[in-house]
Amino acid sequence: MTQYVFRFGGGVSDAQEDDKLARTNLLGGKGANLAEMASIGLPVPPGFTISTELCTRYYADGETYPDSLIGEVAQAIAHIESVTGKTFGDAANPLLVSVRSGARVSMPGMMDTVLNLGLNDATVEGLAKVSGDERFAWDSYRRFIQMYSDVVLGLDHDAFEEALEIVKEDNGFYNDTEMEAEHWKALVAEYKTLVEEQWAKPFPQDVNDQLWGAITAVFGSWQAERAKVYRRLNDIPGDWGTAVNVQAMVFGNMGETSATGVAFTRNPSDGSNAYYGEYLINAQGEDVVAGIRTPQYLTKAAREEAGAKPLSMEEAMGETYAELAGVFDLLEKHYRDMQDIEFTVERGKLWMLQTRSGKRTAKAALKIAVDMANEDLITQEEAVQRVDPMALDQLLHPTLDPDAVRDVLTRGLPASPGAAAGVIVFDADTAERRKGMGEHVILVRMETSPEDIHGMHAAEGILTARGGMTSHAAVVARGMGRPCVSGAGELVIDNETRSMTVAGRTLKEGNMLTLDGSTGEVMAGEVATIQPELVGDFGTLMEWADRSRKLNVRTNAETPADCRVARDFGAEGIGLCRTEHMFFDAARITAVRQMILAENEAGRRVALDKLLPEQRQDFTEIFEVMVGLPVTIRLLDPPLHEFLPHSENEFKDVAEATGIGIEALKRRANELHEFNPMLGHRGCRLGVTYPEIYEIQAKAIFEAACDVLEKSGKAPIPEVMIPLVGTKRELDLMKEVVDGAAKAVFAERGQSVDYLVGTMIELPRAALMAGEIAASGEFFSFGTNDLTQTTLGVSRDDAARFLGQYVDKGIYARDPFVSLDIDGVGQLIEIAAEKGRVTRPDIKLGICGEHGGDPASIAFCAKTGLDYVSASPYRVPIARLAAAQAALANQ
Repeated sequence: MTQYVFRFGGGVSDAQEDDKLARTNLLGGKGANLAEMASIGLPVPPGFTISTELCTRYYADGETYPDSLIGEVAQAIAHIESVTGKTFGDAANPLLVSVRSGARVSMPGMMDTVLNLGLNDATVEGLAKVSGDERFAWDSYRRFIQMYSDVVLGLDHDAFEEALEIVKEDNGFYNDTEMEAEHWKALVAEYKTLVEEQWAKPFPQDVNDQLWGAITAVFGSWQAERAKVYRRLNDIPGDWGTAVNVQAMVFGNMGETSATGVAFTRNPSDGSNAYYGEYLINAQGEDVVAGIRTPQYLTKAAREEAGAKPLSMEEAMGETYAELAGVFDLLEKHYRDMQDIEFTVERGKLWMLQTRSGKRTAKAALKIAVDMANEDLITQEEAVQRVDPMALDQLLHPTLDPDAVRDVLTRGLPASPGAAAGVIVFDADTAERRKGMGEHVILVRMETSPEDIHGMHAAEGILTARGGMTSHAAVVARGMGRPCVSGAGELVIDNETRSMTVAGRTLKEGNMLTLDGSTGEVMAGEVATIQPELVGDFGTLMEWADRSRKLNVRTNAETPADCRVARDFGAEGIGLCRTEHMFFDAARITAVRQMILAENEAGRRVALDKLLPEQRQDFTEIFEVMVGLPVTIRLLDPPLHEFLPHSENEFKDVAEATGIGIEALKRRANELHEFNPMLGHRGCRLGVTYPEIYEIQAKAIFEAACDVLEKSGKAPIPEVMIPLVGTKRELDLMKEVVDGAAKAVFAERGQSVDYLVGTMIELPRAALMAGEIAASGEFFSFGTNDLTQTTLGVSRDDAARFLGQYVDKGIYARDPFVSLDIDGVGQLIEIAAEKGRVTRPDIKLGICGEHGGDPASIAFCAKTGLDYVSASPYRVPIARLAAAQAALANQ
C-alpha cells in the first residue's frame, strides 16, 4: 500500500529519502524543510505532511481520496497528540492545528492556509482555561471562523472584515489588539450568524469535519485561478501538485511575551549580509504576511536606519532574538543559501515554522551568490547556477535619474527595488486590460491579495497603502522583478471615484505616477531615467559564467544603437539582422512601395537604386560597431503586403514618385493581394521571382564591408542568410545571386572580405531535407518563431487567445512561442543539425528566434550541440548565464 502521510517532530521522521530533491518532490518544499529542521534539532512543532503524490492521485481519481488515507491521517493526528500532550477536539486540553499548502517550489500566497483549526464552542472554553487568557482564546476562535469561512466554505470575506471594522469603530479602537474578550465573543456570535446566513448551515463544530474540509480546500487551491496563473508565469508544471502540511499550532498572540515574524538571513532586496525581517508582538503570522498590521523591525540597526520608534525584536526580546540569530546562521550554513524563515514566539519560547530558499531581487541574487562563493560557502560554479537567468532582466533596464526633478507625494516602504512609471489603475482586471492596450500601468491597492496576481504581472509597478516589507505585495513583486512600494500609510484610496488622495492632492485613474522601489518614494508624473551600469557583482558572475559556457551568444539587432547595447552586454556577433526593419523608415517606405508596385524589372531597379545607398549606410554603421565579429544579415523576408500603401495619401506619394496613376497602382496592389501572406510570396520566393532585390541587398552588404575594411583596416565578417528555403534549388539560385554581387563588388574595389552564405531553417521540409541543403548552405540559422508556426500550424499573432488554456490543460507544458516545443520543433532541429553535419561537418549552427533568450530553449541548444544562440540585446546576459548553466548541467 502506498504511503501518503509522513510524520515529523518529536523525534520521529517518516521521510527516509536521502536524495533532497526526491524528498522535496514527495513532501513539497515546506514539508521537506520542516522534516529536515526537526531532524537537526531545531524547535519545530510536530506535524505531518500529506504528499504531493496524493494530490496527483486526488485529481486523477475525480477529486476523491483512497480509503487508506483516513487511517493514515488518524495515526498522524495521534502522533501530534502524543508529542504535545493535547487531544484533538478535547474540551479540556484541546489540540489545535494549522493546515497549509506546500508545493515543490515556493508559490507565496497562491494557495490556501487555515490556522487555529480544532476550535469550536466547547474547545474555545478549554483553550481559555488552559492558556489563562480568555481574550486570546476568543481572538483565536474568531480568526479561525473568519479564515475557515473564506478558505473552506467560500463565503464573502469582506462581510467578516466589515463586521470587525464596525465593532472597532463603535468602540473607538484603531488596532485589533485593543479588543477585549467580550468584544471577540460578540464578534464570534456575529460571525456564526453570517455563516448561517451565507452557507445555510451552522458553522461546523466537529473537528474532524473541519480537518477534512481544510485538507480538501488546500488540495483544491492547487487548481485555483491565481495558482494556475502563477504556475504559468513561473513555468511550474501543473502535474506536480501540492502537499498538505498539518502541524500543531503555536501561538504568537498570547500576550506581550509572544510574537510572530518573517525573516531573511540576508537582505533580499540588495543582498547585503545582514538579517532582514519584521515581527509583531501579540499576533499571528497572517497579520504579518497579509499586511493587516504594520510590523516592527527585527534588528535595532534596521529600526534606526528607518527612523522608526517601536522597539525592534533585538531590543524588546533580546534573549529570544539571540537564539533566533543562532538559528539563522545554522540554517544558512546547512542549506548553503539565503533562507526565508517564519517563526513564532509563544510566551518566550521560540518555534520554527518554516524555512526555504528566499525569494530575492536580481541584484540581491547576484550579490548573495558572489559573496557566498567568496566566503567559500559555495563554489563559483554553484554561484553561476544559483542565479535565475530571467531574473537578470530586472537589472538590464533603466532606473530613475537621481538628478531628475521629483514631485514626491509620499513615501512608503521600499519593498522591491527598481523604478517604474505608468498610469494609475485600481484593480487587477483594469491593469491587465490596459496593459493589453499597450499602456504602462501602476497597480494601486489598499493591499494586494493572491487574486491580484494577473494584475501584478501586467503592472510595471505596485503601490499599496498597507503592508510591510514581507507582505504579499512585497514578496510577489520581488519574485516577479516588479518595483513595489508598500505601506504608504498616508494614501487614501476611493474605489468608487477611482481616485487616490495623499497630502491633500488627488490623482485619478489614468493619471501618471512614478514609483522608486529602492527608496519608497511615490511621485506624481513621469520621472526621467538612466541606463544601468552592469559592473561589480554582475561583471564577476558573468566572468565566471563565460568560463563555463560552450555556446556563443549573439544578438538580434539591426540598428547601431541596439548593436552597441548588445556588444556592451557581451554579444559575440549578430545572429539576425532583419533588413526589412530598415525599409519601414518613413524616408524609405515610398521607394520600397515603388519597388513593390513596379510592373517590371526596370521599374523595380529604379526604386532599388534609391534604396542602395541607404542600405549600404545601414550595414556600414552595423559593421563599424560589430567589427571583427560575425554579422548574419537576413535578406528581405516578409510578405509584400506589409509594405503596401493603404490610405489615399500613401497611394498619392507613390504615384508622385513613379509617375503612375493612382488607379493603376491600386490595381497592382490588388494583384499582389494574398489570402495567407505568411505562407505566400515571401522570403526566398521573392528572390526567386525578383532576383534584383537580393542582388542590390548583397551589393550593399559587400560595399559596406569594403568601406569598413578600408577605413579601419579590420574586416567585417558578413554572413548572408537566405530566408524561407524549402529546397536546395532555391538556395542554389539565391547563392548565385549573392556570389555574383560579391564578385562584382570585389572586382570594382580591388579588395575582398570573407563571407558565408547560408539559410534560415524555418520550414519542416527544410529540416527534413537539411542534408541536401547543407551541400550549398555554409550555415543554418534556425528561425524558431516561424518553425514553430509552420510545425504547429498555429499563428503566433492569434495564439494568445487560446494558448493560455492549452498550457493550463497540459496540452503544452509552456507557451511554445516563449519556450521551445522540444518534443516537436526540437526534434526537427535535431534532425536538421544531424543531417547538416553529415553533409558538411564544419557547418555553423545557431538559433535566432525569440527562443534564443529563453533559458530552457538554450539548454536544449547546448545539449543539441549548436554553436550559438541569438537573443535580443537586453537578453544577451540572460543567454550568457543560461548557456553557462546548461554547460554545467551537461558535465
